[in-house]
Amino acid sequence: MAIIGSLIKGLIDLRGKIVSEPVAEEAQLEVLKKLLNTAKDTSFGKKYGFEEILESEDIPGAFAARVPYFDYNKINEEWWSKMHEGQDNVTWPGKPPYFALSSGTTGKTSKRIPVTEEMVEAIRQTGIKQVGALTNFDLQSDFFEKEIMMLGSSTDLKEEGDHEEGEISGISASNIPSWFRGFYKPGEEIAQIGDWDERIKRIAENAKNWDIGALSGIPSWIELMLKEVISYHKVSNIHEIWPNLQVYTSGGVAFEPYEKSFNALLAHPLTVIDTYLASEGFLAYQQRPETNSMKLVLDNGIYFEFVPFKAEYVNEDGSITENAPVIPITAVKQDEEYILLISTVSGTWRYLIGDTIKFTDVERHEIRITGRTKFFLNVVGSQLSVNKMSDALKELEEKFDIKIPEFTVAAVRIDNDFYHSWYLGSDATMPGEELAAALDEALSIANKNYRVARTKALKGVKVKTVDPNLFHEWNALNKKKGGQVKMEKVMNEEKFMEWEAFIKEQQGTTA
Repeated sequence: MAIIGSLIKGLIDLRGKIVSEPVAEEAQLEVLKKLLNTAKDTSFGKKYGFEEILESEDIPGAFAARVPYFDYNKINEEWWSKMHEGQDNVTWPGKPPYFALSSGTTGKTSKRIPVTEEMVEAIRQTGIKQVGALTNFDLQSDFFEKEIMMLGSSTDLKEEGDHEEGEISGISASNIPSWFRGFYKPGEEIAQIGDWDERIKRIAENAKNWDIGALSGIPSWIELMLKEVISYHKVSNIHEIWPNLQVYTSGGVAFEPYEKSFNALLAHPLTVIDTYLASEGFLAYQQRPETNSMKLVLDNGIYFEFVPFKAEYVNEDGSITENAPVIPITAVKQDEEYILLISTVSGTWRYLIGDTIKFTDVERHEIRITGRTKFFLNVVGSQLSVNKMSDALKELEEKFDIKIPEFTVAAVRIDNDFYHSWYLGSDATMPGEELAAALDEALSIANKNYRVARTKALKGVKVKTVDPNLFHEWNALNKKKGGQVKMEKVMNEEKFMEWEAFIKEQQGTTA
């Protein structure tokens, strides 16, 4: 029996019995009061009257009434840019020691999100909560003695004046506690390699030296890493290299679209645990095995608000309208989609993180990420969110016994008519027309707005299949390979033209 593993598991079990679940409304009110009180003397806090808000009988209501919505462009232009000019006490006391470079999905300059010491600690505390939740899963004691492969971005942070910059996964990994470093792979030396391909090569070379029990990272990049390790060692699946691999923890991306292609690399399925670690904070984690939903972290430095995800509240660029209503956590409804707003210990205020979510269990405050506001296809009233697209593609996978781990789509004009033009990352060789008909049918059955659009402005659907690796090469072309990178699922016409030109160049034929 694994004695050390049993001790660790026992300590985690004990902690879980001692720590009680917070009451959502009370926890969130306490978080908001602490945020306001800490930042009341900052430039932001003075402008929006945080002291007066704290004196209100309805603090959440006064906060919502006084402070406007901010997306990245607005808060960066009006506030965070001042930090780069040398100012302190801007939206949070002092100056942040880190800025997280958000990979984004547009190919433009990375966003620079402030990360304070308080946020680093909040991420660490939520990480401890997640580790504690592992005892809810049916894992043997020896699992807690195995090593963990964390495939994030480079931990070799770049010094910029009085702070350091890197992706949030790199910042988090560079701050892991000393007791955990013995379990952490690929280890500090390899993790600091900036070139993603070189880092993966070194991981493949060293893979047999490690006893990996768990993987953590974005599904598409973990899948590529596994393929490289399998290829390098000339084996049929990853369990021939890591026989004790039991758990995969994804991050901020729905695992379902990747499940079929992912499982093809395994001798047996893994326990999949979802997490929601964004550049702006660690928002949620999966707490129990009976669901694939994640529990919002309500008592650890993040205050949540929710805007109903409806077309009339979303601008074309993915921002929300000034008159969009906000719903507190006490009034959310199950299975309805919401746009997420957060205020945090890093000095983000009523911040549009860009994700859409739905509550799968209101009492437990469990959610699923359903997409991005920028990935909302509504040019001709079709009102397609990413989760609706993914559900339809999963039907195609089952109907035709194929794998579609990646896709992108745009509404394009052909002879003054609109079509939805899809590119599916798949090795399937079947005709695009057959896939288009099945996809069109699945979306029409599942989505009333899409069905109506198909009788009016949306004239048809076009589908082309391409090598899934081309999606990764597209990200590499835009200097976004590995780490927290997520493929853009919906493109505007201009971006889509660049994509099609890229595909033609890569294939050497007319796409």
